[in-house]
Amino acid sequence: MKRLLNIFILCMVCLSAGAEWKWQNPMDAGFPVIQNQGWPDEIGQTYVRLPDRAKAEVREPVWNLSRNSAGLAIHFYCNSPQITVRYQVSGGYAMPHMQSTGVSGLDLYSIDSEGKWSFCFGNYSFGDTIRYSYTNLGQDKFHNRGFEYRLYLPLYNSIKWMEIGTPEGTELTFIPQSPEKPVVLYGTSIAQGACSSRPAMAWANILQRALGYPLINLGFSGNGQLEKGVLNYVIEQDARIYILDCLPNLTQKTEQEVTDLVIAAVKQIREKRNAPILLVEHAGYSNAPSDQRQYESYTRLNAASRKGYEALLQAGVKDLYYLTHEELNYPPDAWVDYVHPSDLGATYQATAVEKKVRDILRLSVGDRPTTQPVTQRREPNNYEWQTRHRDILKHIQQNPPKAIILGNSITHFWGGEPAGPRSSGAKSWKKIMEPAGFQNLGYGYDRIENVLWRIYHGELDGYEADKVVLMIGTNNMGISPDKDIVEGLRFLITAIRNRQPKATVKVIGILPRREHEDWVKNINLQIRTMANEENCLFSDAGTTLLLPTGKIDESLFNDGLHPNEKGYQLIAKTIAED
Repeated sequence: MKRLLNIFILCMVCLSAGAEWKWQNPMDAGFPVIQNQGWPDEIGQTYVRLPDRAKAEVREPVWNLSRNSAGLAIHFYCNSPQITVRYQVSGGYAMPHMQSTGVSGLDLYSIDSEGKWSFCFGNYSFGDTIRYSYTNLGQDKFHNRGFEYRLYLPLYNSIKWMEIGTPEGTELTFIPQSPEKPVVLYGTSIAQGACSSRPAMAWANILQRALGYPLINLGFSGNGQLEKGVLNYVIEQDARIYILDCLPNLTQKTEQEVTDLVIAAVKQIREKRNAPILLVEHAGYSNAPSDQRQYESYTRLNAASRKGYEALLQAGVKDLYYLTHEELNYPPDAWVDYVHPSDLGATYQATAVEKKVRDILRLSVGDRPTTQPVTQRREPNNYEWQTRHRDILKHIQQNPPKAIILGNSITHFWGGEPAGPRSSGAKSWKKIMEPAGFQNLGYGYDRIENVLWRIYHGELDGYEADKVVLMIGTNNMGISPDKDIVEGLRFLITAIRNRQPKATVKVIGILPRREHEDWVKNINLQIRTMANEENCLFSDAGTTLLLPTGKIDESLFNDGLHPNEKGYQLIAKTIAED
């Protein structure tokens, strides 16, 4: 009797706790929130990967697999220390060689205000309704809106409905689908994510996190066969790069048939799209070192693919690239079975593809923290960093600038469009910067590595500027060694020239700040030397803000760091002039 009473009390507590939670359906956000999904206008209110019209145009197995949510994700901000996700799926939870957490489970990651990622472990239960419960998630040190979260969806199941719950009094805000050009991957079960232990460990999702771009996963288990009907949908996506990884599903084809398929696929893409195309070889089989038949199978496929690639190059096809079996370099224990990678194998695949894609798209990453692109959300009250990024991408698409200035809050809160939360130098911006054609690409609290992320994510793409002004580095003080600041700026100059090769690059020395005037003076000498070595213009505009004693003139600043209107008036002409 006592045991029954305890069970009753526990049930009542659970029901009471449930009543104190609020549940949100991502489909009710009012805008597309499913990340890494093509065709948002057609399927943005579902968890699938191909639009309904594809049903009559692709084979039935492809269509059925397109109902799986592989590669899809939901991004949101949340300040709750507890998050629960509940949902239903249409198929079985697991497969003999792939566990439930990969087939039907979820993965949650948090990103703090410094751009640092953390894996969130959740307790889970599989039943008619699947539940993932996350507790003790902590609080972000800057943002009262909490961390940014990335929720990765099941790899091999179809979601019927989903709700995300948090306790009453907390905030959860969905993030709109990214407007950036995606990476588009067409492949096999290996691309779809078999046999990853959990969704985020599929190699395509590892690659997506590493690059930071949307990645549309069109991996169809056993059915990635370079088919014209599927490729018609691949090329509907305006991708930044197309990755074709279908060889493991072409074992029944002759060598010549494989070569012909590779050639036809590339030509079909090139009829409509000019983006780079990457062909990926077969990674091999677990038993291939001792199994002659397996060895001959994948080497035959790779030889056929290579033959097609070389024929296409000889025919003059541009921006075509190739990733070899040797570059994939799977270790002996990289497989779950004879062909599907383990999490280790997926990591090797993702790393090899990432390296190749970074070379192709000129997305270099250096050894210093200032040469590694990263996001930030350190301004909790003034603006939302990703929202400003989206607004700027839209603005420059509609108004291609002839001059730009990349910077932090000193630039952000100067003036111009899209408008910042305040404008401390509106008169000088209107009088000097605007007539000179400047676009304000300043973000409050940005560091060098944050500007690098923005450069890699489209803020210098799609237009041809005459002038790029770089005014960044003060927020790295006390965090980055001086050498890292200088080399980070050098790295930025390379990234700028890769995207704006015709523009004059001008580096502005770090502006003076209260109690750090000597540091600013010394590092600007190093920055000037670096700018000269890189054949850039250099201006130490901040010297006009100093008293004869070398200290800042407080009458020219709002707070010892940000100039006021009079201060901006003094530096504007120097910054804008050639």
